[in-house]
Amino acid sequence: MGGEPVVDRLTVPLKDVLQKVETGWSPVCEPRLPAADEWGVLKLSAVTSGSFLAEEAKALPSSVAPRPALEVKSGDVLMSRANGVKALVGVVCSVGLARRKLMVPDLVFRLVTDPEVLDSQFLAIALASAASRKQIDEVMRGSSGQYKISQADVRSLRVPRLPLDEQRRIVSAHAAFERRIGALEQLAAKRATLLDALVEQLLKASGGEVVPLKEAGVSIDAGITLGAHRVPRLRPAGYLRVANVRKGWVEGDVALLEAMERDHHRYSLASGDLLVVEGHADPEQIGRCAVIGAAQVGLLYQNHLFRLRFDDALPEFCMLWLNSATVRNYWKSQCATSSGLYTINSRLLEGAPFPRVGRGEQDRIVGAWKAGNHAAALLNQRIAKLRTVQQGVVEELLSGHSRASAA
Repeated sequence: MGGEPVVDRLTVPLKDVLQKVETGWSPVCEPRLPAADEWGVLKLSAVTSGSFLAEEAKALPSSVAPRPALEVKSGDVLMSRANGVKALVGVVCSVGLARRKLMVPDLVFRLVTDPEVLDSQFLAIALASAASRKQIDEVMRGSSGQYKISQADVRSLRVPRLPLDEQRRIVSAHAAFERRIGALEQLAAKRATLLDALVEQLLKASGGEVVPLKEAGVSIDAGITLGAHRVPRLRPAGYLRVANVRKGWVEGDVALLEAMERDHHRYSLASGDLLVVEGHADPEQIGRCAVIGAAQVGLLYQNHLFRLRFDDALPEFCMLWLNSATVRNYWKSQCATSSGLYTINSRLLEGAPFPRVGRGEQDRIVGAWKAGNHAAALLNQRIAKLRTVQQGVVEELLSGHSRASAA
């Protein structure tokens, strides 16, 4: 059949409703957070969580002139343009309250809307939808493990064609869910703080002779060195990096490394192993420790991590102690540097204080911690369920199949 081509009247290309797409800047920065009166540059992680995280930033050296035109402002829409993980390319966040003197990094686009036709918060919601994700996946390119989208790709993305009043009603509906979810997240954070305080109290009251860690029946091994000589040789394996090790648990995407067979034997992780981070810019995160569970068995670990194996102690008790205020204070007293980066070596790790506590007391402390974690998991399930409902409602509103009621 002939005739005119079909025109999509339900969506509009971003090039028609954006004023501009800006790329940021990534100078060499200092490995620390910028002070309140200092200029800084956002890290990519400030955007790729899907929520704006102003604390994910690095300090601009005083010798480098800032670029005020790239300063992040409230109402900005930021999009990640490149990443080694496909799912993190094209992630969008809307900036709420923004502290001064933070600049957009090179791997992030700032999308400046035409306020006469497109609400910036609505744009962030629309670009987080399943329809937009599909478009981003279709235009994304990748090579050597790096995936990216261009400014032209962004301008070609199509978003729902809706009048401003309907856009704002969708923003209001989305915000109503955010308020409910935020209240639950605040409750979860409060419970986590109380659990931390309880564990600290139990650890302090546990008694037992305090000895250097090296006398506690433990082996300490650094991880596999990653460098140019790590060429593909034999079978690939996943390996854990510093970013995977959180305070108590392991999370995040697992990178792949094709290592030699002897490396699999030497650096393979077993259930109950502990990983300790070698260094961090934040003194509160120095030496953070996680327990390896069933999901991580057989993975390798990089050389900026230490693997600890105890002969006769509960791994969870050891993890809780190594994450305690007592040990953090030990790191801070031993590891302060002028560069702002705190680093642990094997000698300091061997000298860390560790209590000789009976198995019964270890069980009691770990039991209290597990009970608190179970309650937290139930609350997090409620939050996740509400997020799913929110996504479904917003997708329905964006499709135009239903109307948003005023919040």
